Amino acid sequence: MTYLAPRQGLFAIILLVSFCLQTLLLVISTDQQLSKSRALKGEQMVAQLIDEARLSLENKDRVSLSVIANRYTSEQDVTRILIKDNTDEILVPVGNAPMQQGDTIRQIATNGDAVIGSVALTLKDVSKGEIITMQWPFVIGTMLLHLLLWLIYGYLARPTKEQISALSRSIQELYREQYNQVDQRGYNRDLERRTDTNSKASSAAPEQALTEDTTNTRTFNVHNEVNEYLRTQQNQGVNDEASSLTATTEDSVVGAAATSDDQPSSHTAKLSATRNVDSVRVQIVFHDEFNMLERLAPAQRLPYLALCTQLLNQAVTELLKQPLLLGVSATNEARFEDDGASVVLKADNSHAKVALAGVMLAKLYLMLNKIIHDKHIELSRFALPAKAGVSDEAQAEAMTHLLQSIGKKEQLLILLPNAGLKQISNHVQVHSIMRPTTVYERECAIFDGGNDSLIQRLADVRNAVLMIEDDDESSM
Repeated sequence: MTYLAPRQGLFAIILLVSFCLQTLLLVISTDQQLSKSRALKGEQMVAQLIDEARLSLENKDRVSLSVIANRYTSEQDVTRILIKDNTDEILVPVGNAPMQQGDTIRQIATNGDAVIGSVALTLKDVSKGEIITMQWPFVIGTMLLHLLLWLIYGYLARPTKEQISALSRSIQELYREQYNQVDQRGYNRDLERRTDTNSKASSAAPEQALTEDTTNTRTFNVHNEVNEYLRTQQNQGVNDEASSLTATTEDSVVGAAATSDDQPSSHTAKLSATRNVDSVRVQIVFHDEFNMLERLAPAQRLPYLALCTQLLNQAVTELLKQPLLLGVSATNEARFEDDGASVVLKADNSHAKVALAGVMLAKLYLMLNKIIHDKHIELSRFALPAKAGVSDEAQAEAMTHLLQSIGKKEQLLILLPNAGLKQISNHVQVHSIMRPTTVYERECAIFDGGNDSLIQRLADVRNAVLMIEDDDESSM
């Protein structure tokens, strides 16, 4: 009969902890090496960018600076380039930093002794998953090595026949010591009785003989008791497995019954999610935690709302020029009020990606509002951050409540049927709301980023809208 190695499960836990620690140390060391190499590369790129853009920066040529900066953002590690003049005014913001953050390298641009501006370059952080993917041969090899050590231990540490015999002899000696002590106490009691009466003395001899026979019998059965104990442990393991299998079967039956009970509600939800998406409503509201907008004087509030309205309408106009959104049109002209603004987009044909257009418009305005907000704050002017939501007309009211209850600053909420989610699935990434409390919160998704082509399209449209803003300001 073959027995398992002692404490084999504890040894497996130790090996698992060792594997996790080795993987963690690998990730930390690789991250440090990559950070140093990327920092050195970033410094070289910034110095080269300043040399190429010195003349354009001195003349504040935004177009030339944008062309030069776009060449550097094509690098995989570069997520954003920000060029400012000598008055710390932003000339060119290029990249997709709102989607990806990382280390920023800043350097002042000079022409001789005069400061003509500054350049800030943001490098993408390397995720831990990418590091593990890069080092997968080491990780797989380490895992196989630990598994091999566990198997070797299980084979070498098994008790041999000599060890089992030694264990049985030790148990036999223990039984002998215990029963000898009992017999000695019984013998002493017999001697005391024999001194009192002769009749008790005559009966002491048969009793002692009987006790010796019992001791010999118990000693003889020690090997059988050892084998019985080992057999009992194995039977107990089999019974535990059978009990767990029975419990698993019962849980499966209960789960199936629960699934059959919930099937009507799930079917109803699926029916509500199979609507066609012919139009979507994009709602944009201010993230005004302290109700600052209603306390603002009309002389300041109305121009600010007019600026937001103009910015949104220009974003709609420029975005719908994209070939990707051919067949999508706006049915209303947006106008910002104290409670925000909304734009309704419709599909003119069955191939128009109206859901994708709504998500792109909402994200585009959040990007524009971020720039306008930061610029106003730098100039000590009033401005508010924004949040947006995209839904079809059937769930527009629900989206309004979601923006008020769970919407956060610079966040984009998406509440669309399956057809709308299918339109955006190849272009954007979303994640669900943690711990939802209502049906709409469970169906709602949060914008989590886009692919490179979508981000580049949004960046181009954003730059085009900002160029229009700059032209309007210069003409005024």
